[in-house]
Amino acid sequence: MQKIFNFFPLTVYKSTLSLSENEKNEMIEEVRLMEKKSKNLDYKSATKAWTGDTQGFEYLHNNPKFKNLFIQINNCILEYLESLSVNHTKLDLYFQRSWATISKKTEHIDNHSHDQSHLSIAFYLKKQKDDAKIMFFDTSKHNEFIPQLFDSRSLAKENIFQKRDILNSSKVVFDTKEDDLLIFPSKTIHGTEQGKFNSERISISADIVFLAKDSSTLEHLVPPVENWKKFSN
Repeated sequence: MQKIFNFFPLTVYKSTLSLSENEKNEMIEEVRLMEKKSKNLDYKSATKAWTGDTQGFEYLHNNPKFKNLFIQINNCILEYLESLSVNHTKLDLYFQRSWATISKKTEHIDNHSHDQSHLSIAFYLKKQKDDAKIMFFDTSKHNEFIPQLFDSRSLAKENIFQKRDILNSSKVVFDTKEDDLLIFPSKTIHGTEQGKFNSERISISADIVFLAKDSSTLEHLVPPVENWKKFSN
């Protein structure tokens, strides 16, 4: 009997949050106001989406207008950890950064990762069905037994694969709708589709870090921040 076992999964948590239309409209207007008050417009280009973390707006979790959103995200983060059987009572969780993105017309978000944090989220505050989708990339490519097999344009042109699926692809295009929340490891390379037309796609991103509550017998967790000492410089 032949069996195929699929190992090394990437777990992406997806949930639909419950926010009133008034709450959402208030947040949307706040994000649009941030865009108008951008502080680093040289960072923005014609093809790239507006991202609040590069424009002086990277702490939405401290903004009262986003309070209920981050309460719900907090609860979903705990559910995600429980799905991986992580005992989060041993950890202190922090929202490190949080910001909005706005994609208009054919603007997109380049492929990137958030290497300074542990978990990242994406919440879709405003999104139409045909707006660009998020993509996740597998840099390990454990099944790629020939170099460049999964990404070669010439091989793709010659239909080297009878079908494309998660076993022979280096990326997954992940569909979401308005009010959806995604949670994934920050180290995961991700971005949005290029060449898609966005009506006005608004998402909220956040990075989360984990510190040990007590690191006295632990090696690989960041120790409590209250025991750190700042340099004089």
